[in-house]
Amino acid sequence: MAALYSGLMRVEKPEGELRRGWTTGACATAAVKAAFAALRTGEFPDPVSITLPKGETPAFPLALEEKGAGWARAGIIKDAGDDPDVTHGAMVVATVREGGEGIRFKAGPGVGMVTRGGLPIPPGEPAINPVPRQMMRDVIAELGGTGVEIEISIPGGEALALKTWNPRLGIVGGLSILGTTGIVNPFSCAAWIASIHRGIDVARAMGLGHVAGCTGSTSEDAVRSRYELPLEAMLDMGDFAGGLLKYLRTHPVARVTIGGGFGKISKLGQGALDLHSGRSQVDLDWLADQCPELPRDKVLAANTAQEVLEMADGVDLAARVARAGLATVRDVLKDAPVVADVMIVSRRGEIIAHAA
Repeated sequence: MAALYSGLMRVEKPEGELRRGWTTGACATAAVKAAFAALRTGEFPDPVSITLPKGETPAFPLALEEKGAGWARAGIIKDAGDDPDVTHGAMVVATVREGGEGIRFKAGPGVGMVTRGGLPIPPGEPAINPVPRQMMRDVIAELGGTGVEIEISIPGGEALALKTWNPRLGIVGGLSILGTTGIVNPFSCAAWIASIHRGIDVARAMGLGHVAGCTGSTSEDAVRSRYELPLEAMLDMGDFAGGLLKYLRTHPVARVTIGGGFGKISKLGQGALDLHSGRSQVDLDWLADQCPELPRDKVLAANTAQEVLEMADGVDLAARVARAGLATVRDVLKDAPVVADVMIVSRRGEIIAHAA
């Protein structure tokens, strides 16, 4: 099952070996186990160990222990390792109450509720992903529980959620409890691409006919303003053009707009589908081919694509690059029933080229 949203932030990868961390789902599961053990025995296991889906057995120290008549509560500070996750350092709290039938999940303060279709969890349910739900059921069963209410909360989670895709996806009131393996691998491209896919799923479920994928906030603002698109139509593509376009090929919408700066769209025009500076570079030879009016040696001596654009005064280089980018987009979409267009946006937020 795909995650509701990872909460990744855009920062550059640090040097050296990266330390992995634990998902909110793993932390919540450990907190549930500690709280339920205290409810049953009167004692909180600290640290508390759980078994992850692939068999690993990490141990988590407790940051909170509370209990009363018929309930117990445990909290664990999330350690995301070296991953740029907004939930790093947040406390994931589980309150368990025994009684009733089956295992019921409740969103406490800082955990969101699902309000739209297209996600792994249906509307009206707490934003707790399927795998963490199963992990929590498993630890309750391990301790002999049958009828239990599990409430998960994250103090300050409502504010943190504003830094994630949750508001766009229709997850209101807080963060998601997620993870499929329990482990956060630093700077996971897969996690970001999965969040793009969920955005497409939600847009389709809402019946939106036009979505946009942009490389950054400046191009996103320009494209959104141009088309008056709702926030839910704006897919946080970042550098992962291929991840967006390949998913649209099998999960189409009527129209997609790709927006970005001149350098990023130049790389798209060259055929690159990962536009990150560490994984693809602007080919100045290719750029020189797009503007034969300029002295080739001057283009090849340029430091950046932006410098070439600035020297191409009187040459509609941006339009040529936008058309090349559109050709790449159409090539990836193949015969999918998706109309595409590409916009190049200046650093000042102006649309300087549009290919359709």
